[in-house]
Amino acid sequence: MTVEVGQLAKQANGAALVRYGDTVVLVTATASKLPREGIDFFPLTVDFEEKQYAVGKIPGGFIKREGRATELATLSARQLDRPIRPLFPKGYKNDIHIVATVLSVDKDNAPDVSATIGASVALGVSDIPFAGPIAAVVVGLVDGQLVINPTVEQMGKTDLHMIVAGTGEAIMMVEGNANEVPESTMLEAVFFAHEEIKKLVAFQGPIYKELGKVKSEVIVAALDDEVIQEVRAFAMPRLESAVKNPVKALREEQMDAAKDLILEHFAEIYPEQMNLIGSLCDKLLKEVVRRLILEDGDRVDGRGLNEIRPISCEIGVLPRPHGSGLFTRGQTQVLSVTTLAGLRESQILDGLGIDDNKRYIHHYNFPPYSTGETRPMRGPGRREIGHGALAERALLAVLPSESDFPYAIRVVSEVLESNGSSSMGSVCGSTLSLMHAGVPITSPVSGIAMGLIKEGDRFAILSDIQGIEDALGDMDFKLAGTEKGVTAVQMDIKITGVNKEIVETSLKQAREGRLFIMEKMLATINKPNDALSPHAPRLTKMMVNPDKIREIIGPGGKVIHKIVDETGCKIDIEDDGSLFIMSVDEDSAQKAKAIIEAIIAEVEVGKTYDGTVKRIMDFGAFVEIIPGVMGTSGKEGMVHISQLAENRVEKVSDVVQIGDKVRVKVVEIDRQGRVNLSRKAVLREEKK
Repeated sequence: MTVEVGQLAKQANGAALVRYGDTVVLVTATASKLPREGIDFFPLTVDFEEKQYAVGKIPGGFIKREGRATELATLSARQLDRPIRPLFPKGYKNDIHIVATVLSVDKDNAPDVSATIGASVALGVSDIPFAGPIAAVVVGLVDGQLVINPTVEQMGKTDLHMIVAGTGEAIMMVEGNANEVPESTMLEAVFFAHEEIKKLVAFQGPIYKELGKVKSEVIVAALDDEVIQEVRAFAMPRLESAVKNPVKALREEQMDAAKDLILEHFAEIYPEQMNLIGSLCDKLLKEVVRRLILEDGDRVDGRGLNEIRPISCEIGVLPRPHGSGLFTRGQTQVLSVTTLAGLRESQILDGLGIDDNKRYIHHYNFPPYSTGETRPMRGPGRREIGHGALAERALLAVLPSESDFPYAIRVVSEVLESNGSSSMGSVCGSTLSLMHAGVPITSPVSGIAMGLIKEGDRFAILSDIQGIEDALGDMDFKLAGTEKGVTAVQMDIKITGVNKEIVETSLKQAREGRLFIMEKMLATINKPNDALSPHAPRLTKMMVNPDKIREIIGPGGKVIHKIVDETGCKIDIEDDGSLFIMSVDEDSAQKAKAIIEAIIAEVEVGKTYDGTVKRIMDFGAFVEIIPGVMGTSGKEGMVHISQLAENRVEKVSDVVQIGDKVRVKVVEIDRQGRVNLSRKAVLREEKK
């Protein structure tokens, strides 16, 4: 890996060109000149720009230009955002824009890893305040051995694909999927990765020191200590009273009322400092929630630290879809719906990755009514794409192989109500839905979100966090898996990192929670249904000689279109001769199968056929023994005059006429493919 600074994109605050093998990524960091006034969040934007020329491709479609970010690019942008966001100063309100542009891709070296290191260097050499360096690596598990940044060949055999990012001191972000890997191995993988991260961070140290600009000053307006103490004394008891309520809507009403009362009380005393007092109220609320948990072990809804909210599960809640599952945990409710289709409906991918299609698609929708809010619905955002991808990864390890279950599978998770961890609710709901649909998954998968409250050396791990604990806590650690092990993980850290003890405790507590949730799910449905829904397409599989595919398709697809029109079936043919007939009607499928068998039927020596005389010549009669279908020509053979009867025949027309039905036996197929038939042989066999 090499990093170049100072030659490209010199008008950005900072830029770095990272080369890793033949993968080249340019990362820029740019800041606005002034902070944005009147906002209560940090305005960081991260874009991951995939360029098709990076892999020697021209974009598909009519426009021939890169358009909306692919799903992979969106996930890579989120992956880059999460580890750097906590490392900017509190109260910093300048707009920051990080752009990672992928210029060249070597399939063995992932551009998202290079982008994270490039962002760290670009920020480090800029005047933007940033508590780096950071770095990232991919961890694989090949033949039982952990591998850093596995190659394409190794990725084909790995049981783990996990991206880990961190500083030299601590882990900042973890994301990936696994093939039911035990928690102990996951822990080992995280800190195996961290050892390599430390080297990459040390590599960046001299770059920061020698090339880094003087950091811009962060000016944060603050109240006087006396005012802070006055507000604290008035606000704290009211906030403590308001925050304790297990019902989200009522709790929010109480907190809003308490805050309004506090602001009203100080409006006449400090009229010019109301914005700062409002921000202080938010900080005090965070302090209240965290103190209750750390000192009293008391969560806002009254649960214990490792207690899971009430769970209910239902299946078959929708009559027409192929499978449906409703999962409710506390005030989070997800409806997951399964659809089955032929493999031709698999999603085509037009990105920089290795895969060009996928047969399992998981979509996640988060409408505003799920949190009692109103906003325009303009298609999925980055959060929806990210949560859908996480749920998709969680279930990949347990899906049946394409050969065992040759269907394209789409699951859509509709979040109907949300108060924390709707992505893990989607995993649970989707497991219910897939089993209800009759998809033979190898094991059920459940998921849970873990939280963290940390002050100094003290910390508390929270199981099944709700919205307020996510917003005011220090970690959102999502784990999904089977009884055997982990299938997906995503950990976001909101402080400057976590140590091994925190990760180990979280993994152990998460497993206990996952298994508790799974027990509730299995009480509703404990294995996949034996039969598919009556509304799901039935699949009939055939193997045909690849040389016969052209006959089934016909010129310009004429033959296969006729079969589809006549039977109502969908037909997919693979290059290896695998043929799939999809139909909700078994009779239609059998009709389509019979037509195809007739098209590809081969004449067999020694077999007897009932044929029709098509032509008469002086030397014999031509008999159609396999009729043509769908406009295809049938298969004929010739009965020589000497083979028409047991006695001598003077004229062919003395025995048969055009249109006669005759029973004949195939006695030979010569080197030129001509079929020789005998009626005499059949007559002799019938006498016996």
